[in-house]
Amino acid sequence: MTTTHAYAATDAQSKLAPFEFQRRELREHDVHIEVLFCGVCHSDLHQARNEWKNTMFPVVPGHEIVGRVTKVGPKVSKYKAGDLVGVGCLVDSCRTCASCQEGLEQYCENGFVGTYNGQDRVTGAVTYGGYSTQLVVDEAFVLRVPENLDPAGVAPLLCAGITTYSPLRTWGAGPGKKVGIVGLGGLGHMGVKLAHAMGAHVVLFTTSPSKIDDAKRLGADEVVISKNQAEMDAHANSFDLIVNTVAAQHDLNPFINLLKRDGTLTLVGAPEHDHPSPQVFNLIMKRRRLAGSLIGGIAETQEMLDFCGKHGITSDIEMIPMQKINEAYERMLKSDVKYRFVIDLDSLRK
Repeated sequence: MTTTHAYAATDAQSKLAPFEFQRRELREHDVHIEVLFCGVCHSDLHQARNEWKNTMFPVVPGHEIVGRVTKVGPKVSKYKAGDLVGVGCLVDSCRTCASCQEGLEQYCENGFVGTYNGQDRVTGAVTYGGYSTQLVVDEAFVLRVPENLDPAGVAPLLCAGITTYSPLRTWGAGPGKKVGIVGLGGLGHMGVKLAHAMGAHVVLFTTSPSKIDDAKRLGADEVVISKNQAEMDAHANSFDLIVNTVAAQHDLNPFINLLKRDGTLTLVGAPEHDHPSPQVFNLIMKRRRLAGSLIGGIAETQEMLDFCGKHGITSDIEMIPMQKINEAYERMLKSDVKYRFVIDLDSLRK
């Protein structure tokens, strides 16, 4: 057992504060990681404040983790001390159900184990995440980080990157396809970068005219102000795929109207309250699809990291010390970050 320094919320009303706990001893296939950087995801805030009504307190958030391997269990074959690695939203699954067998561990039919606020399949202990100085993870759920990328900028790829990469790949974003990204936050800015790198014609939807220039810098070919009906009407029936990253309740019908026949609107933002139900005839009349997508499996996440390494893609980040996490949460609620906070865990070691 190793003493680990972290920040945790002890109940839904409390701010995150210093917390110590013991990481488990290495099992045969475990990797011990010194955490270098951890991205701050909106899901962290939802969980810390129990907005999804499933938090097990105390909770140590963090599932966008980059670090260095310091030691490995006796049967580890994929990693060695010194390797630069990542850990995303999953640290285990049943590994035997149909989804796991297909490399879709995020859809494990017996329930995946979250990097935090999950329960260890061996001991039943609650898992603690990357707002901490070290991590112990089975090698099957560890990712290799391309050495040519800035490791701090890689951290958000482990959630924001794969969350947008997976639907773009699943529904065939690429040359000759018109792809919309709704929202330019932590998820949305990655969606723009990735869809652009895949060769699609990328349209960013935002309610904020102030984001037009930045969206184009990130790779958007066009920007539509979604509150402007004339701008929306100009794109009616024209999209192959729209990936909606917004994590707040809103009307989906204006975006469904923009899909061509057999087009897909995919939801990846996770709001506290459900969206109003869309109009059925908008779907029926053009065989349009309303879909959802959850992060990605381990193999696809590694594919995404390798793709980002090839194309030089990282997240746009603002680095913070661990001690500023509560301030970062308040700023995140105001969308006052471009585009992802990343915690430097050296601040906690000191």
